[in-house]
Amino acid sequence: MKFRDELHLQRWDDHRFYHQDRINQTCHLISASCFITSYLLLLINPAAAAIVGWTLAMVVRQIGHFFFESRSFDHLNQASHEHKEMIKVGYNLSKKAILLCIWAGIPILLFYTPITVFGLLEPTDSFGQLVTNTGLVWLWLGVIAVMFRVVQLFKSSGVQSGIVWMTKILSDPFHDIKIYHKAPLFLMRGERYDDMTEWYREIPAGAAQ
Repeated sequence: MKFRDELHLQRWDDHRFYHQDRINQTCHLISASCFITSYLLLLINPAAAAIVGWTLAMVVRQIGHFFFESRSFDHLNQASHEHKEMIKVGYNLSKKAILLCIWAGIPILLFYTPITVFGLLEPTDSFGQLVTNTGLVWLWLGVIAVMFRVVQLFKSSGVQSGIVWMTKILSDPFHDIKIYHKAPLFLMRGERYDDMTEWYREIPAGAAQ
């Protein structure tokens, strides 16, 4: 597949498999706004950017996945939750849980240990410095998590798939706003679940039928 076609396919699979619940879609809309704010902050204050990205954008995003998206058999796509977790291109729920545990443990580790990462961090001698150091380490964690999965995809699916997934992850906030901006309106109308009618009108090349 061409790069553009594979990007469309990865987005299509991600949406139809993991974003059927309108509450989850609304969480992604909020998360996307926070991520875009985080992108802007990267130019001014990288530590603050990471704090916004992890504590607001990522937490709200994963609340939608863990607490609202159904894990029962997906009749719309005729797929079990286990099957979807096995074929997911990005981080599945179990891997996300591990990543979030590492994320939550970082400020605790920095508080109790004088880690300076070979002088890259200032000693944690105040609450403000702890917050700054935590933000910087969270920023590195985000970069490492993305690159780790990219390298895995290089090995399992090819270089293009890895680059496509990274492109998808980095552009997801903008794409989420585009496709989920009406989710709160649907919820107010009492439409809890997306029937995917609009999405299925254009099935990408290479999609499993």
